[in-house]
Amino acid sequence: MSSQAAPGALNISRKVLSVLIVMNVIAAVLILVLLVASLVAREWAMQALGVARDAESGAHFLGMQMIMVFGIVSASIAHATLSKLRAIVNTVRQGDPFVAENAERLKKIAWAVLTLELLRLIIAAVAKSVSTTQMHLNITWNFSVPSWLAVLLLFVLARVFETGARMRADLEGTV
Repeated sequence: MSSQAAPGALNISRKVLSVLIVMNVIAAVLILVLLVASLVAREWAMQALGVARDAESGAHFLGMQMIMVFGIVSASIAHATLSKLRAIVNTVRQGDPFVAENAERLKKIAWAVLTLELLRLIIAAVAKSVSTTQMHLNITWNFSVPSWLAVLLLFVLARVFETGARMRADLEGTV
């Protein structure tokens, strides 16, 4: 199916990606505001987040701040990923998806998704390490087969695009 056969789907994809980029930026800004508030007005932030003031609260609150930092890092990675995906959609809309840039974009997206999965694991470990029976952070990690398959698929797809771009260049060189 050519890009001309499904212009509606490509336009919708581009619009959805643009909305997701904006939503991701908003989420990152909100997490950053919360992090700054937790540093500037610690007592207020602890109260707002429902952290009790006792001997265990310091480690618990520090864990929450670490999770906020990882959230900002994750949002940055997601932003780069969504932007690269939108750039790929743009090349498909132009009818020229098998270019070396898309292969590189897909490879970077694969590494980003892998990194996001590892960050999910780290965030869950932090939450578990600072959780107590009185103050439990309800963040868990479970192995997600679809997520890890997506990572593998993205690396394979990057290789397919790389091969397609090379074959196309070879073909253009012989014509």
